[in-house]
Amino acid sequence: MCQATSPAGGHTLSIPKPPKAAKPSKAPKPSKTFESHQPHLARRLIQLYVGLALYGVSSGLLVVSGLGLEPWNVLHQGLAELTGMSIGVVSIFIGAVVLLLWIPLRQRPGLGTVSNVFVVGLAMDATLALMPDAHGLGARIPLLVAGIVLNGAATGLYISAKFGPGPRDGLMTGLHQRTGRSIRLMRTLVEVAVVVTGFVFGGTVGVGTVLYALAIGPLAQFFLRLFAVPAPPARDTAAAGGQPEQAILQP
Repeated sequence: MCQATSPAGGHTLSIPKPPKAAKPSKAPKPSKTFESHQPHLARRLIQLYVGLALYGVSSGLLVVSGLGLEPWNVLHQGLAELTGMSIGVVSIFIGAVVLLLWIPLRQRPGLGTVSNVFVVGLAMDATLALMPDAHGLGARIPLLVAGIVLNGAATGLYISAKFGPGPRDGLMTGLHQRTGRSIRLMRTLVEVAVVVTGFVFGGTVGVGTVLYALAIGPLAQFFLRLFAVPAPPARDTAAAGGQPEQAILQP
């Protein structure tokens, strides 16, 4: 408000100022936390699905080598022989059944848990469809070694993504939490049971099975460190709980 003097009587008059025009509001800028989470989440998703696909490929290489499979695929192969289904389809069915066992164990699945059920089995069947049969130890031994090393790398990739453990790993950690027994004991009991059952049904047990059991722990530990995803500025809530690293790394 401004003041002015009247020429007639010297009175002071008050003249209101015109209101100021409102400034146009600026669009809010995206927060730095949101921007920093985008590449972090993208990397985790890539690691998850690349890791799961490579896990299926590695399992396919072990099947083609014919020198022995990892414990759960001994069961899958035995059931495939029994039912006439492909080993990848059996893997999907068994993964779904194991996931149902999480309910009484009060385990919480994540995106990685559900994706594991389908991606690994499909990738394994695709690998078996593309790979020719291996004849002679000169071809089968390299396939065995490549399968085991690739399996370790795939394990490090998908677990480091932190989207939840696979169904079978979660079964072991769930039994550990519910019974109070060590993860090592739970893992041993579960894997011995699936190997024996799979062998009875016609699954392949051999030197590859033993070599896998001895090598997968150190390999997974190495690749977990190699592919570790740096933590974001704030906690990302997309991951599910669980102890997949312990389930795999316990000898």
